[in-house]
Amino acid sequence: MAFETKEEVFERVIRQKRPLCKYCHQEMSLWEAPEILIDDGLGWGSPYMFVCFNDACRLYVEGWDNIRENYGRTASYRCICYPGTETYECMSVYGPQGGRGQIIDEAALERQKEIEVQIERGLARIDDCAAAGDGETILGILLDAVEPMRVRMSAAAVIGDLAGIDAVEPLRNRKFGNAVLQKRVTAAIDKIHEHHFTRECPFCAEIIKKRAVVCKHCGRDLTA
Repeated sequence: MAFETKEEVFERVIRQKRPLCKYCHQEMSLWEAPEILIDDGLGWGSPYMFVCFNDACRLYVEGWDNIRENYGRTASYRCICYPGTETYECMSVYGPQGGRGQIIDEAALERQKEIEVQIERGLARIDDCAAAGDGETILGILLDAVEPMRVRMSAAAVIGDLAGIDAVEPLRNRKFGNAVLQKRVTAAIDKIHEHHFTRECPFCAEIIKKRAVVCKHCGRDLTA
């Protein structure tokens, strides 16, 4: 089962049409869920969602009295909608500014548009390099932490078929900081070894022939 990175979720959600609040029919704001648990002790269910921040919204206006009468607290509700669904729920807020710090503003949207252009160029570059058999350039893209995650994921998917055995060492030594990308890189290294009939010595980590019984680098017996 494939899991989306937070970046991939954002790229998908940012393209969606913003829904209208079911209580006031105003366009909802794109919102980034904070890294804290909600009232029931569970997670938010999505790193991004849509939230109504209209202070004239019926749910928000009436929520103050509802919570005060039923729970004795000063709080109200904001309507939330999960991306790609028609599922509406409520979240508690404790003042007019509650939750506004996680609103994704227009500047963030503009930055994401720039990233999408960078992604499009990066994917096109990988396609061109793959067609030309240029594994060295794709390796550089994969190792470049500045490249968007989606581009690096694409590079990891093809590097195993194109890179030479000299690519194993830089791939092994790099910490990618993303479990999904790291898994793809490990699979790519296995594929490189498969293509070149090689493996890594379990004692000294140097590259040796797959059928070797003694490591030519450290002299250890590999038959045990």
